[in-house]
Amino acid sequence: MMSAASPAPVTAASTPRLGPIVQYALLAGPLLSMVDSSIVNVAVAPIATELHTPLPTVGWTITGYLLAIGTGLAATSFPARRFGTLTVYRASLIGFTLASLACTFAPTIELLVGARVCQGILGAPLVPLAMSMLFGSGDPTRSMSPAAGIMLFLGPALGPSIGGALIGSLGWRAIFAINIPIAAFAVAATWRIPAGLAPGRSVGVRFDPLGLGLLAAGLTLLLYGISGLGTHSWSEPAMWVPGVGGAVLLAVYVWWAGRREYPALDLALVRHGRAVLALLLCAAASVITYTAVFLLPVFLQTAQGYSALATGVAMLPQGIVTGIATVVGQRVLMRVSVRVTVLGGFIVLAVASVALLGIDTHTPIAVTAAILAARAAAIGLVITPLLTVMLAPTRSEELADANTLFNICQRIAGSFGVGAVAVLYATTATHQGPVTALHHTALVLIGLAGLAAIGAAPLPSIRNTSITDR
Repeated sequence: MMSAASPAPVTAASTPRLGPIVQYALLAGPLLSMVDSSIVNVAVAPIATELHTPLPTVGWTITGYLLAIGTGLAATSFPARRFGTLTVYRASLIGFTLASLACTFAPTIELLVGARVCQGILGAPLVPLAMSMLFGSGDPTRSMSPAAGIMLFLGPALGPSIGGALIGSLGWRAIFAINIPIAAFAVAATWRIPAGLAPGRSVGVRFDPLGLGLLAAGLTLLLYGISGLGTHSWSEPAMWVPGVGGAVLLAVYVWWAGRREYPALDLALVRHGRAVLALLLCAAASVITYTAVFLLPVFLQTAQGYSALATGVAMLPQGIVTGIATVVGQRVLMRVSVRVTVLGGFIVLAVASVALLGIDTHTPIAVTAAILAARAAAIGLVITPLLTVMLAPTRSEELADANTLFNICQRIAGSFGVGAVAVLYATTATHQGPVTALHHTALVLIGLAGLAAIGAAPLPSIRNTSITDR
């Protein structure tokens, strides 16, 4: 088994409170990476007009980024183990900044798509590596900003709102240019991150090219297949062939990784039953969250006629509440058991989702914003205890793998949830109208939250972080 060559990460007893500069360094990169996954959605038409390119071709600025994320996640764990988490995080942030610069000044669609692919590959490691340093091995004593909650769940939903405002005032290149100063300051701030906060290099780690190929190809195909949920018929090969092929390759990778001492992504986390349960419940929370934060803006703009700016303002309260509730979840966990906290969170989430059944074309936007904020509070209470359970069995050298696995599951679950609900909403809206479509979608979310609450029953009934499978 691998052993760390650098100083061990800071323990609960010695963990310093992370100052604002360090927290900025750890949050700015992941937020930019996640926002950029959706910010281009509102820029397709302006890009096509300026670069004299057909819309389907411009669409590759979105698809290329999505597929590159799969490759980037697959390639995250090995360099983190080989060179250290902080070193790879800093290098990825520098690369993402340069790729954003290339996007800003790209003179042709070919160069823009290429730069977006580089953004995806270099941006993918930022979230799991930052989580490794922010959360450690499920240590709730580590000080965490409320912005971490926003990073986990709201980043992609803010993209269209931010993008619409920037494009309306400065043009489409501004959605990439804004990354440059934010990311550059984050790069400078990484030099203030304490060395002991991040898992260091591991001795004797070896490269697994075949495993990396299987994992990268499997994730890329699966994400590509999921991305077609809302655009292809279920009977079309383009709908299911890539997804099935990706799932098969991932299954082969699981078999391969079990026979390698140093796999591209260590799946040791799946040996712990409670960690797997926490991972599945986190995936369920991602589906419930992402589907609502993507669907409600569509409803507000198409059914109620609000502008992109007004919709973006309505989405902000839930982001603030998510961040605050994430920190509150840390505090609650010190007094109430993991089982009670998560069970209560999913029950509140189900009840808050019931309120979606009362929304129609005349519902004030402030009421919709309040409903979203209530759901966000429940998500914040759920996610921190689940991350605590999931990361508790991991050693410091396994953190990059564990957080990468979490982000893979979160991204696949969120993408599938958004795609499947988009199909349900679009089909129902065509035949019965947008209000009925929203209500049908709400019923699905209520049912999923109820099932997740039942699934939370086997979680440990203890309050501290000494969570094992014993």
